[in-house]
Amino acid sequence: MSVRFKRILIIGTGLIGGSLCLNIKKEHPQITVVGMDANRHSLEGALEAHGIDEIGTDFASEVVKADVLLLCTPVKQTMAFLSQLNDIKLVKPLLVSDVGSTKGEIMTLVESLVNEQLRFVGGHPMAGSHKSGFIAADVNLFENAYYVLTPSSTVTAETVEHLQDLLKGTRGKFVEMTAVEHDQITGVVSHLPHIIASALVRHNQALVEQLPMTKKLAAGGFRDITRIASSDPAMWTDILLSNQEVLISEMKDWQGQMSDILNWLESADRQTIFNFFASAKNSRDALPQRKSGAIPAFNDLFVQVPDHPGEIAKVTGILAGANVSLINLKIIENREDIFGTLQLTFKNQQDVKIAYDLLTQDGNYTCYEK
Repeated sequence: MSVRFKRILIIGTGLIGGSLCLNIKKEHPQITVVGMDANRHSLEGALEAHGIDEIGTDFASEVVKADVLLLCTPVKQTMAFLSQLNDIKLVKPLLVSDVGSTKGEIMTLVESLVNEQLRFVGGHPMAGSHKSGFIAADVNLFENAYYVLTPSSTVTAETVEHLQDLLKGTRGKFVEMTAVEHDQITGVVSHLPHIIASALVRHNQALVEQLPMTKKLAAGGFRDITRIASSDPAMWTDILLSNQEVLISEMKDWQGQMSDILNWLESADRQTIFNFFASAKNSRDALPQRKSGAIPAFNDLFVQVPDHPGEIAKVTGILAGANVSLINLKIIENREDIFGTLQLTFKNQQDVKIAYDLLTQDGNYTCYEK
């Protein structure tokens, strides 16, 4: 079906946009992909990697020539580009989609646009990384991840199918829902957890100033459960303000739950506290494993290594010999025995499995995932 598309304009060639470029060019090499981005390094990287064929210079002139427009920018920027479309005289239908983390504001704006040539299908691929720029782009980023679509009221089912066909190289799982449903779900499973993680880090920092040892002891589990607090602050400010109504309601509910727990603790209500933890454990254990969701999964492998000279080089050498690329390596410092722990981060779970097999087969390393 996608042979109907000859030219695509992608605004934003960072992690998400760059990965989509790679997917589209791999699946549909005959399509011309034009990229635009304020970050010249991302554009040049996408061009060099053959993720895009051309670099665009003017939004209005490129839009007129395009069959598809993919807006891979933060929500507020996406809305600014959408507003411009109202004033551009299109000579043919233009399929437009985005990758915004919230959908309510975007879909409300889209429904107000009067350009009859626009065919808008909102999108949100539920995958990502805490890295940014085209250098972090990965053709496998969206594999088996949920890719949410929120069609506008004027598009047909056929238009949605055309978009899915264009993006089939992502190997994602397409699901349709309304903007309201999307924002409610992501508010609970993604946005609120980011707020809580950031609040925990801020709370911890206050104690660090009083008791400096806190920082070292937080290097283990605390650092893991608050890892999402390392996300881009500008992006998350944008997300919170874009999903304001949902998050105000959810945070009030959360405050109510914290008040309940405080009351149980003050009254030393052992059974209710036990039931609270037991219920949470059962719910947590029932969650799908190794599935991509609203919060990006961490493709980490933890490796215990003896405290001998050259051990880190040996580990990285084993991986390099099998052409397995690391995107991050950290030495966890809160161990006091003869073994240290390396936290190795990979692009995907396939590389994690390969690394696990290589290092455990070597015989000198104990590996585990969290």
